[in-house]
Amino acid sequence: MVKVSGQMGVPVLVIGGQVVVGFDRGRIQELLSTDKIHFGLKVADADRVAQKHGEIPVFGAVIGEVASGSLGEKAGLKPGDIITEISSNRISNAADVQKALGELKPGSIMTVRFLRDGETHKSEIVI
Repeated sequence: MVKVSGQMGVPVLVIGGQVVVGFDRGRIQELLSTDKIHFGLKVADADRVAQKHGEIPVFGAVIGEVASGSLGEKAGLKPGDIITEISSNRISNAADVQKALGELKPGSIMTVRFLRDGETHKSEIVI
């Protein structure tokens, strides 16, 4: 666990790939909640990534990784795609992705709009 968290002498849990250091009961309950939808994506603010590379800022959440077998993979998302909308919720940054996913319920249809190679794409998936 020291390699995973960098912490020694405190309890460390890994739940669904997320590291929880200490007794953060709220975070543990959130990660264990069966109602929470795990999309299997690692995202970052698209405007910050663009600025780092000297590109024109784009609003949205850029995908860094897509977990194999995840809902994100089933929706056809790939690293480098920029999510701009989830089920009619505009996505301006990575935090918006978490917020939009938190509003969805299992069994509903999720629509994702994203940019890939400068073109807008749409995908729908039952979650």
